[in-house]
Amino acid sequence: MSLAATTPVLPRPEPASSTARERVGSPGAEASRPRVLSIAGTDPTGGAGIQADLKAFAAHGAYGMAVTTALVAQNTHGVRTVHVPGADFLTEQLDAVSDDVVIDAVKIGMVADEANARAIATWLGRVRPPFVVLDPVMVATSGHRLLDEGAEQAVGDLVALADLVTPNLPELAVLLGEPAATTWPDALAQARRLHVASGAVVLLKGGHLTGEESPDALVGPDDVTTFSAPRVDTVHTHGTGCSLSAAVAALRPRRDDWAGAVRDAKTWLTGALRAGGALTVGTGRGPVDHLAHLPTLGLRAFSEEAWERIAGWREAVKGMGFVRALADGSLAVEDFGFYLAQDAAYLAEYSRVLSRASQLAPTPEARQFFAGAAVESLEVEQALHRDWLGEHAGMDRGAVESVDPSPVTAAYTNHLHAASNGSYAETVAALLPCYWLYSYIGDILVRRAGDLDGHPYARWISLYGDPAFQEATRTACSFADEAARWASPAELERMLRAFELSSMHEYLFFEQGIDRPTWPEAPVGDAEK
Repeated sequence: MSLAATTPVLPRPEPASSTARERVGSPGAEASRPRVLSIAGTDPTGGAGIQADLKAFAAHGAYGMAVTTALVAQNTHGVRTVHVPGADFLTEQLDAVSDDVVIDAVKIGMVADEANARAIATWLGRVRPPFVVLDPVMVATSGHRLLDEGAEQAVGDLVALADLVTPNLPELAVLLGEPAATTWPDALAQARRLHVASGAVVLLKGGHLTGEESPDALVGPDDVTTFSAPRVDTVHTHGTGCSLSAAVAALRPRRDDWAGAVRDAKTWLTGALRAGGALTVGTGRGPVDHLAHLPTLGLRAFSEEAWERIAGWREAVKGMGFVRALADGSLAVEDFGFYLAQDAAYLAEYSRVLSRASQLAPTPEARQFFAGAAVESLEVEQALHRDWLGEHAGMDRGAVESVDPSPVTAAYTNHLHAASNGSYAETVAALLPCYWLYSYIGDILVRRAGDLDGHPYARWISLYGDPAFQEATRTACSFADEAARWASPAELERMLRAFELSSMHEYLFFEQGIDRPTWPEAPVGDAEK
């Protein structure tokens, strides 16, 4: 039965009011993490169903809860039998949760039969959770239809009560009563028709298509957001759909929109797919590794390990001729002018990398931080450079902005751009020394210069040691540490390498133009922090 042909666009239920939500749980208290409920069947091997959902919730920092629709005897080779306790017991479970716990998001998977689907619909209308994600489990990987006609129609009705629905191509076809799409444009057209018919945003999953890329798309009321990721060559795909939809549900309460939640969930799922084979669970289509990032849990903070790795560069910084001369005021005006002109050229490229970090950032706070830093570097810092160079070197704005980067400067910015072509985590790691080592140098300058009264470079030394910049450095460290928490061991090593290379480039950048830099051994002793 076609959803488009039989189901009118229903009025979408509003989330429960704050007053209603405070009647349960801890009234007025701010929860430490999202509370997310899975409504689905079981998988005793742990790769799909509520077991997979709970792992995905935990992997994204959510508190997971589960209501069982069906007890399924299955393994990595397939389903053997299904026991459905019944809609009355399902309702008892749902009410037991919602009577006591504030629910921040719901993920619905296998409903098993029509009665269960109708019971879930009734409960959703009564409780009205803020975010509802429906994974319409209707077609097996083999292509076998899992539900009878009445149950399929009931699931179609649930779509109109969901905020996000995540069908694969066969499921999308069943919901619309159409043949399955065989091309991406046809699939997008079907997703648009489902959105118009139901009002739900559609996360279209293109994994059934062939090709090197595995495209997905969010189809909503205003536009289409396309996500592309390399297709992971693995047979360990059991529970992939369950896990993706659960991850999106866990992320949505802490993301601005569905696009942000989907983007981060897909990044996580790609890593989970790649790591699945190493689990050696089952002899068929094994599960993904929901906790592929687990090796980073319990380790030292990224910033702590990264800072220790550059002990040699930190020791070398203390002996730089540039720092000595700037601190005691003996630095030649022409040498300082050369440094500022190169710094102006550097800032133009640095701001682009900051903007890239803002685009990749997973949270509103990180996006705002890096976007603000990009504007600051262009509008404030470059203006200070132009003022000094205009007064002391006779360079107008055009001359400053047309300065050719030196080989040292170009090597630094090329490194930052290369890092920003990778992940958000690598980008932040590469940017961090631009804050931290710069701040470290500022601290050295302030201590060595002492009383700045009458110092020829007093204004600049004050800027290097600015408390606001020190605070920005701490914020950048916290973002890098958070990104590292979700990094695989390989990505964590790339982060550390990017941090080391940026530290090297930072040292060479300051030292260029006066004393030729001596290549330091790294690490060197216990350098001061």
